[in-house]
Amino acid sequence: MLTDLWQSLTSIPHLGYYLGVGWLLYLVWLGGWIVLQKREPAATLSWLISLAALPYVGFFVYYFFGPQRIHRQRLRRHRSRSALPAPPRGLLPDPDAIELARLGQALTDLPPTTATRVDLLIDGAAKYTALLEAVAAAREHIHLEYYIFQPDRTGTALRDALIERARAGVRVRLLLDAVGSGQTRRRFLQPLLDAGGEVAWFHPLRMRYFWKRPWLNLRTHRKIVVIDSRVAFTGGINITDEEDERLRDDAYRDLHLRLEGNAVLELQLVFVEDWAYATGAPPLRLPVPARVPGAIAAQVVMSGPDSNWEAIHRMHVSAIHSAQRRVWLVTPYFVPGEAARMALTSAALGGLDVRVLVPRLSDSRLVTYAARSYFDELLAAGVRIYEYGPRMLHSKALLCDDDLVLVGSANFDNRSFRLNFEVCVLFRDTGLAGELAALIEHECESCTPVCDRRQRPLWTARLPEALARLVSPLL
Repeated sequence: MLTDLWQSLTSIPHLGYYLGVGWLLYLVWLGGWIVLQKREPAATLSWLISLAALPYVGFFVYYFFGPQRIHRQRLRRHRSRSALPAPPRGLLPDPDAIELARLGQALTDLPPTTATRVDLLIDGAAKYTALLEAVAAAREHIHLEYYIFQPDRTGTALRDALIERARAGVRVRLLLDAVGSGQTRRRFLQPLLDAGGEVAWFHPLRMRYFWKRPWLNLRTHRKIVVIDSRVAFTGGINITDEEDERLRDDAYRDLHLRLEGNAVLELQLVFVEDWAYATGAPPLRLPVPARVPGAIAAQVVMSGPDSNWEAIHRMHVSAIHSAQRRVWLVTPYFVPGEAARMALTSAALGGLDVRVLVPRLSDSRLVTYAARSYFDELLAAGVRIYEYGPRMLHSKALLCDDDLVLVGSANFDNRSFRLNFEVCVLFRDTGLAGELAALIEHECESCTPVCDRRQRPLWTARLPEALARLVSPLL
C-alpha cells in the first residue's frame, strides 16, 4: 500500500515545484507569525531555523510549544494598597536596597514587607517534616500550590494529613499544575474531595476545544503553602519521593523556606490570584490576622508570561549589579540570557567574588550541555564555577554581599524567567545571608572547581555544547 501511495505521489506532474512553493509559503506565513511576537532576536532566529527544517510539522510544534501570552484576570489591579503592609522603616540599609525594593514593587505591585521568622529547610526531609507539622496545627485553612505532586509515599502522606484536617473543618484548597502533576489521578485525590477539600488544575488540557490554542508550555512552577495566613512555605521542593533523602540515596539536593510574619500575607495573595484564575471563582475572602512588624526585611516577587516585565529576571540582574563584594548563585538549570551573563561577568571583572554552583549532571542532558557552553566566557571574566554531584542539585538561590538573599522556585534560565509562573522571596538580613553563605561554602568545598584548561573532546563536549547553545533560547 505504501509503495502504491509513493508511486501515486511521484507521478504527479511538477510535484517538486508544488512542494517548493508550499514550503516557501509555509516559511513566509509561520515566519511572519514568529517575527510579530517581537521576542529577542536570538530566540526568534532559533525558532525560524528550527521550524524551517520541519516543513508543515513546525506549525504544530510552534502552536503547542511556542511563546504565548495570556491576559490573566488579575486581582491585583483591584487590590487596595491600604490592605497591604506598609514598607518597613529602618530595615533597608542603603540607597541601593531602596532602589531594588522600589523596582520589585513597580514590577509586582507588592510592597516591601517583613518576616518575623525565616527558616532555611535543606533537603526534602526537613521540608516535609516541617510541612506536616504545620498542616497538623492548621485551624482555619490550608492553601497549597505545586508544580509536582506525586501519588507516591510522600504525596500520600501529605494527602492523608490534608484529609484529616479537612474532616476537622479546615478549608483545604489544592492547586496543581496539569502537566507537572499529570500522574496524580482523580482517584488518588478523591478521598480528599470526599472529606470536603477542593482541588483545581492549572491550565488543564482542553481536548474538547481543539480549535483553541493550548497552554502546554505555560506552567505554574510555584511551590506555595499558606496555613491560616500565619505560616507559609515556598522554594524549590515539590511533593515527590525524588526529593526525600530518607527514601532515596539519589534524592535531589534542594532548598526551601518556612516563613512567619507579614510576608505570609503576600504569598497568600499570590495563591488567591492563581486560585481565582484557575477556577474562575470569585476571589477568596479571608480573615487577615493582625500584622506584627518583623526584624527581617522581605519582598515577595512573582513573575509569569502574563507580564512582559520579567520581574524575577530583572530582580536577579539588578541585585547582581548592586552587589559590592560578592555574588553567589546556585541553580539547577543555568541558561543565562545576555543581560544575566553581562551582569555576572561585569561583577567578576569588577573584582567581586562571583561563584556559580550548578549540578554536574542535571536531569536534562541538553540543559547540562547548554550550561557548559557558557562556562568559557564566565571563567575568562573570573567567575568561579562549581559542579555539584553525584546527587542532582535542585536549589535555587542568590546571595549578594552580606545581607541580600533571593530564594524561590525560579531557575536561572529562559523558561523560568519568561514562560513559567514563578515566585521568589527577597530578604535583607545578615543572619539569613550568613546561613546561606555557610551552606554554599559547604557545597563548594565538596565540588571540584571547573578549570578553564579542562579536557573538552570535540565529539563528547565541544560539539554537543555548541549545538545545545543554539537552542538555549528555547529552553
